[in-house]
Amino acid sequence: MSKYLFFLILIFLVVLRFLTTKNNFKDGDKVRITSSVYSEPSVRGNSQSFSLRGLKIVLSRFPEVHYGDKVVIEGKVKEGVLERAKLTKLSVSPNVLVNIRRSLINFYTKALPEPHGSLIAGITIGAKQSLPYDFIKILQKTGTSHVIVASGMNVTFASEFVFNLLISFVSRKKALLITILSIWIYSIITSFEAPIVRASVMLSFVFVGQYFGRITDTFRILIITFLVMLFINPLWIKDIGFILSFATTLSLVIFESKVKSLISFVPEIFKESLSTSLAAQIGSTPIIFYFFHQFNIFSPLTNALVLWTIPIIMVISSIAGLVGLIVEPVGNFILILCYPMTSWFVGVVNLFSKI
Repeated sequence: MSKYLFFLILIFLVVLRFLTTKNNFKDGDKVRITSSVYSEPSVRGNSQSFSLRGLKIVLSRFPEVHYGDKVVIEGKVKEGVLERAKLTKLSVSPNVLVNIRRSLINFYTKALPEPHGSLIAGITIGAKQSLPYDFIKILQKTGTSHVIVASGMNVTFASEFVFNLLISFVSRKKALLITILSIWIYSIITSFEAPIVRASVMLSFVFVGQYFGRITDTFRILIITFLVMLFINPLWIKDIGFILSFATTLSLVIFESKVKSLISFVPEIFKESLSTSLAAQIGSTPIIFYFFHQFNIFSPLTNALVLWTIPIIMVISSIAGLVGLIVEPVGNFILILCYPMTSWFVGVVNLFSKI
């Protein structure tokens, strides 16, 4: 009974939050926004776009705005977009973790030729601004663009790696606490976009449950996370990343084990990737088709062929990045180990983009 009461109270608070949250901007309003940028801007051709205070901001490609920067922007509101947005002031973030992110992006893109360096930056910390636009189009066409954006997959792989590394040196409870801390440090470095926050909150709940010896129910944690995030920021309900993240995760919870049993004939090296991809597609495909009018029948196969490389790339590039920030030549040498995996990735998506 108490758990149902908890959910009812949480739902009531979310509804109350929606009712009391008003849109401060009306069509025709001339506004001046001073704010930090909390997500990586999307780059298309000669423009870059991001959201601030519920408004979509579209600026010219230069000067580049990065996650963490503080900006002052003026414009006129029309249908949720700041028309003729003008960047009047741009200040680089003093945040240490945000500046580590900048240094890592610079290290990755200098160490390897394109698109390999930028692909690693996208996979490891969700940085996609430096990727060639033609390659971004290939990723979108093949349904693999999720690997170069900040996503729950990044947080999951990073947390698993940290926990498995720590468990050999410290007690399980200490490893769990340090892993929770590392999740949020990693989240700040990658950006506070909705999918990252969703995964960070869910994994924190899971690790806290393990710390206290409680069995965690993934579905229940997903619902609680959904409600908590909407209570914190009701505007996330309009965020496509937020919608996709929860739909995909729910689809994985419901269908992944069933899909895996149906493809038992698939070689082990691809089975995990294919079952994950197929289960995720069940939830994400209708949403992607509705918003972007895109559908690729070969997307699950393409993902199955490349997803196995992602954990390996993340581990090697993370170690290389940390070492490279201290001793760059050594970091460069370690990062070269990623090149065979990124070459496979680039080759596969290029091949399937032509089908």
